[in-house]
Amino acid sequence: MTLPARIALLILLPALPAAAAGVDIPALVECRQGIAEHAALGAATADPLKAVALGLQPMPQQNQFMTEFRLANPATVFGRQTDHIALAGASVMAVLDLDDPRPLAGELKLETAYDADGKFMAGREVVSRDTTDPKTGEPMIESIILSVSTVRSHPGQTLAGCTYSLDLPAEEATAPAPTASAEG
Repeated sequence: MTLPARIALLILLPALPAAAAGVDIPALVECRQGIAEHAALGAATADPLKAVALGLQPMPQQNQFMTEFRLANPATVFGRQTDHIALAGASVMAVLDLDDPRPLAGELKLETAYDADGKFMAGREVVSRDTTDPKTGEPMIESIILSVSTVRSHPGQTLAGCTYSLDLPAEEATAPAPTASAEG
């Protein structure tokens, strides 16, 4: 090992346990975490060194909408073991070797949104709570949605996981309703 490589390793070593200790992937997949923890995973996976420190090995991209990782240590999620996760937008999902997603969706008491043409999607909101944006102080709604789905890029597999989002509250109607005028 060259001297610069040794120096880099010595600099990174103290940060590795802290990074790895900060993200509980099974809890994120099972919707047992919040927006902050999901953001920590996103930040870690954006940096290859941090991803590796978390035990995440980048995998070839089979689907243009997902970034996939192999777990250094298999995880148990929803009572099933996996060593493969995928991230897509605000979602973190386990990639499970399940041909039929319906039994898992039933176990998790999910509502089926679509089941046709070889595609399956089911989900339910598990958390919806008022919160405040820490940067702006603006009122927000934290929403966490549990879902089970299939994608054509992964035949014979089921995606199961969680979507974490921070949304603006729906605008309330503040303007008075228009009234009919009586013109004579």
